[in-house]
Amino acid sequence: MRDLLNLNRLIFFTSVIEAGSFTVAADRLGVAKAVVSHQIARLEEELGVTLLLRTTRRLHATEEGNLFYKRCILILREAEAAYGELSLRSTEPSGTLTLTAPLDYGTAVVAPTIASYMQAYPQMRVDVIFDDSVSDLIADQIDLSIRVGWLTDTSHQARRIGTFEQILAATPSVAARIPADLTPADAGNLPWIANGALKNPFRWTFSRGQTKALTVEIRPIMMADKTPSAYACTLAGIGVSVFPDYLAKVDMQAGKLVRLFPEWSLPQGGIHAVFPAARFRPAKVKAFLDMLVVAERQRMRESATPSTL
Repeated sequence: MRDLLNLNRLIFFTSVIEAGSFTVAADRLGVAKAVVSHQIARLEEELGVTLLLRTTRRLHATEEGNLFYKRCILILREAEAAYGELSLRSTEPSGTLTLTAPLDYGTAVVAPTIASYMQAYPQMRVDVIFDDSVSDLIADQIDLSIRVGWLTDTSHQARRIGTFEQILAATPSVAARIPADLTPADAGNLPWIANGALKNPFRWTFSRGQTKALTVEIRPIMMADKTPSAYACTLAGIGVSVFPDYLAKVDMQAGKLVRLFPEWSLPQGGIHAVFPAARFRPAKVKAFLDMLVVAERQRMRESATPSTL
């Protein structure tokens, strides 16, 4: 099978046609005349036709050479345009950004960031999937996936952009029915709403300070299929459940939820940006990620303020 044509040889060929001389073309290209002559000879050999007729006094193209020259000009212009377009896309966001995120984090942090992103880059289109399931980045052609919790898939590139605190929460009416002297050691007896989206929704480890840790097994009164379901049922006053701080923040500030065992903490989770493995990251992804990192840092600063807990 014949090898594909070398674009450099097309450049040598068109330069010779336009210069009318091997010597002048070589000077313009900054190479030796012998290099130009060799590349033209290889091109003719690959094509199986004579492109140029050479005499001691002049050089001119054959009929095939003229036809080929016209095609080469179009090819080289397209190649230059393609290179320029990709170079621009590497510095300026363009096209469609496709991303995924869990529904709760997507609603709280990603959606407002998308609004800012599209205001900054009105030429962009954003396709988004807010779902607790993990998408296949390659099969679904995802540019960026935001994953909350603990990463288990190491086949892609990932960057940690933040952390979140887990909060055991209930409505004030449910909290009022819990004895004031109750400790996490007795937490298994609370009216738990288990979150089926979690890896282990029936075991929680509370810690206090650097040394004291307490793991409890819970007996839920209800099982919810995902975080938004568990959250809706908790807000309805059915029972207690654990949520990330970014989800519970607004309702805690409004007094709709209260934090149980505030002197104890649950394990922190990570917030990661996950990408398909690639050497270069498109400008559309880099620009969005930069804005999301700023939004996440702002969220973490606000979450660290006592008034938000």
